[in-house]
Amino acid sequence: MSNSAWQKSSYSGSNADCVEVRTVDGSIELRESDEGDVIVRTTRPKFAAFLRGAKAGEFDHLTAN
Repeated sequence: MSNSAWQKSSYSGSNADCVEVRTVDGSIELRESDEGDVIVRTTRPKFAAFLRGAKAGEFDHLTAN
């Protein structure tokens, strides 16, 4: 499987304050757009579980001011 391009959320805006994701050899990689050298790699099932939790609101308290 080939590497895909980095993708960010359409909610991120034009500044560098975002997290980008891509697939690499069947895994998922995440990085901060302004810290491109720091990459976290995880499996598709783990990332899918995280996304389900995020969609369910389990992490909303982390973004509250």
